[in-house]
Amino acid sequence: MTGDDLKSLKKWFSDYTGSFLGSNEDDNRNQCLKAEHTKNVCANIREIAKSLPLPFEKIILAETIALFHDIGRFQQYKKFRTFQDGKSINHGVLGARTLEEENVLNHLAEAEKHLIISAVKFHNVFQIPDFRDEELLLFLKLIRDADKLDILRVFINFYESPVEERASATAFRLPDTPEYSKEIIERIYKKQKVSYAYLRTINDFKLMNLSWGCAMNYKASYRLLKERDCLNRIARQLPATADIAGAVALVQKFVEEQLR
Repeated sequence: MTGDDLKSLKKWFSDYTGSFLGSNEDDNRNQCLKAEHTKNVCANIREIAKSLPLPFEKIILAETIALFHDIGRFQQYKKFRTFQDGKSINHGVLGARTLEEENVLNHLAEAEKHLIISAVKFHNVFQIPDFRDEELLLFLKLIRDADKLDILRVFINFYESPVEERASATAFRLPDTPEYSKEIIERIYKKQKVSYAYLRTINDFKLMNLSWGCAMNYKASYRLLKERDCLNRIARQLPATADIAGAVALVQKFVEEQLR
């Protein structure tokens, strides 16, 4: 891939996503949220990839994966008016299908095309499959870190914003009550992943966000997490209890250890 290839693909992305905008202000806000998210994930993946460091051609490939990682979100919202895969369709699978149906990657080498589509398809799985393709594993780790970093930004802004300014599809329709799951706290203490199946309240969702502080793959990702003060901003939105404070301290300590 070349820089010109990426430039052309960005133009296609802009035209494609722009076609989903209409007269409904709330719908437009939700669609624009995903376009902005994509732009930020592209910036994140560039920074992480450069830190490894990867050659220019691989950085371009990584950014292309970031550009298209959520391409399925636009059809998903148009059809189902939600970003919740469990209540609609797997947006990674839909994104891979969209790229194939639109033939947008046909001018690339077959190996590059296959890599991009595979990374888009599997970027959102709970656990990365045991692929033997080391290059695919590399790009999956890159996109998952870059994606998580900006998802944290999206949700932190959601928690901190006035209700009337929130993008409606960001909410997971969970009750905003003081309760939270002790099981999620236990999983954080064990540095285990937290799936959506554990979520019962908004506080559970915030705790899942917190747990991502133990789920990054690269030192640069932890650096960005710290620079953006993500953990402290999430902690301020959680109940001031001893077990939550302990979970926050554990994750913060883990991040510091990764930065040594």
